[in-house]
Amino acid sequence: MAVQLKKLLLPFSRNLGLAVLILLLSSQSAFSQGGQFGIAFSAGLPQSEFEETLNDEGFGVDGLLAFRLGESPFSLGAEFGYLIYGSESRNVPFSQTIPDVYVDVETSNNILQSFVFLRAQNDKGAIRPYLDGLLGFNYLFTRTSIQDNSFFEEEEIAATTNYDDFAFSYGGGGGIMIRLHDPDPDAEPYDKRAEIMLDLRLRYLYGGEAEYLRQGGIERIDGEVFLDPVRSQTDLLTFNIGLAFVF
Repeated sequence: MAVQLKKLLLPFSRNLGLAVLILLLSSQSAFSQGGQFGIAFSAGLPQSEFEETLNDEGFGVDGLLAFRLGESPFSLGAEFGYLIYGSESRNVPFSQTIPDVYVDVETSNNILQSFVFLRAQNDKGAIRPYLDGLLGFNYLFTRTSIQDNSFFEEEEIAATTNYDDFAFSYGGGGGIMIRLHDPDPDAEPYDKRAEIMLDLRLRYLYGGEAEYLRQGGIERIDGEVFLDPVRSQTDLLTFNIGLAFVF
């Protein structure tokens, strides 16, 4: 039953944020009061049971798009994040029959996050604090790829997902935007020029149980691969620093 539920919900979980993003873009006329687009560097610190099991920080990128709901202080948006919480690289012969050609084998442990969020924020002033509520998913996966380590560039030859699972996630937090650039009010058309803001935010995200691989979770013995997944809650404390473009 659990496996069937996972098969049904996993495609939905991967596309939740995308579906909301498409809905927002297609309904842009309903959000005529403006919105914001942001991109940021992310750090994710495992919490509680996740920290005891994983004990590895995650680093990556985050992007979001939101539109203001009429003249209210609220915005509705979609957010996507990608964290790498561990990786390893090996330089090995291409095969037993071609031992004189070497390739790089890279294995990474990753978390793909997809959220819808509601933000409360004043749209005036050079300093703008805000509060967020989020609902979405964590998709945890370990991926191994073969890279051609030629002198000029690296090219991926083949790749596979060794293990994956997902967990529902929800949480909240807040942040502050600090204006870096205010568009010239005399420019035409002024209402199509974006303010540029430094965006700092902190969230606590409660994550459901998931099975995943951690550093050292793949063993290779005599040509065979053995996986050692662990299971825990997936709570994260995330910190983001980036730029927001308010339009």
